[in-house]
Amino acid sequence: MTTLTLRRSRPADAAAVAQFTADESVYPNLLQLPYPSEERWRKVLEDHDAPGSAHMVLVAVEDEQVVGMAGLHPVGLAMRRRHVMYLGISLARHAQGRGVGKALMQALVDYADNWGHVLRLELTVFADNPRAVALYRRFGFETEGVLRAYALRNGAYVDALSMARLHPNPPCWPRANSAPSAHELG
Repeated sequence: MTTLTLRRSRPADAAAVAQFTADESVYPNLLQLPYPSEERWRKVLEDHDAPGSAHMVLVAVEDEQVVGMAGLHPVGLAMRRRHVMYLGISLARHAQGRGVGKALMQALVDYADNWGHVLRLELTVFADNPRAVALYRRFGFETEGVLRAYALRNGAYVDALSMARLHPNPPCWPRANSAPSAHELG
């Protein structure tokens, strides 16, 4: 029996990520181009691992092999959108339908809700990818719109769904009767 572990990504994962994202059954469902290079992925993973980076990127590992990657990424530098992160996920062909995506999603949603100061998670998914749409719905994502002719894939324009999830119980500071007043402190 194989054991699935999740951990932060690191630049050394670039070769494995380039390999599974190059699979002709994987890259068409990503906004990636065919023939990804290990060098490109190494640079991306180095940037995500840099001190002060707001990216949270995890990999799923089975039998010492990276079989999936998922991350939360800032949507930009705008002050008024810092509560939002964009979610992306990709899995090796043989890891699909085996709970790997569910494990990565659970970890990222937990991070967003309990550690990352994230109120809103956003993602884009091709409308003709029902397995991915069902996974996102399981984690509270709702369709907010259809993006017609969103991307070129294999010579045809395809639609995508814009989906988002709001934190189900946003944190707050319990002000009433929890902290001593200035008067009580003396």
